[in-house]
Amino acid sequence: MSAPGDAGSVDSGRMLVQACINGARELTQHPRLTADATLAAADAARAVAAGAREIHVHPKDAAGRDSVAPDHVAEWVSALRAACPGIPIGVTTGAWTEPDVERRIAAIEAWTELPDYASVNWHEAGADEVAVALRRRGVGVEAGIWDGTGFEVWRDSAVRAECLRVLIELPDEAADVVRTHAEGLIAHVRAEDAEVPILLHGEERSAWPALVLAAELGLDTRIGLEDTLVLPDDRTAFDNAALVRAAMALVAPA
Repeated sequence: MSAPGDAGSVDSGRMLVQACINGARELTQHPRLTADATLAAADAARAVAAGAREIHVHPKDAAGRDSVAPDHVAEWVSALRAACPGIPIGVTTGAWTEPDVERRIAAIEAWTELPDYASVNWHEAGADEVAVALRRRGVGVEAGIWDGTGFEVWRDSAVRAECLRVLIELPDEAADVVRTHAEGLIAHVRAEDAEVPILLHGEERSAWPALVLAAELGLDTRIGLEDTLVLPDDRTAFDNAALVRAAMALVAPA
């Protein structure tokens, strides 16, 4: 595996399916959501066996709350690395993990076990400063763009050229608006940087339509219990591996 933050860790030769294994959901929403890093790592390993080539995780505290605290990040990243050798591991830096930007940056600066990359939501206050702190530690940056406001901040960012990829993240919205919404954001990003890798994904109702559209457009994508709890036929997924298997069947049918 490439060094943390090295864009070479992304294989551009084929579509990337990333598994987003938990997210900020309440643990009661699904039996596979857990505050136990070892159990989550085992679930991630099954997702990798099903075809995922990266893992995105929200490290948790003992109560199941998202955290960027150094001890929680170390525990979760270490567990995932042990269970998924050679697989790039990414974490969240969402503002809800620590609303105070300076404290969030201080936590990043104190990380002892570095993830390969971390997502930064560019519509959140302090995104540039968080991204600079990550790059200073050698951690790659996924630029999360949800809307026009986030795009404009990213477009004007001094860190833009250092981003590993852009995440175009669609909200829970009806399937019939996914294409228009996604293609508009993609066009804006491509107008600024025609070469930056793009990972397109949705959540809840938009999760599966966005994944299918990503495959059609030749973009990377992701799936997992963070984005949806259900399979394309609306049955509840048993685990992240079931979601990844369904995704692989859609993006790389036999």
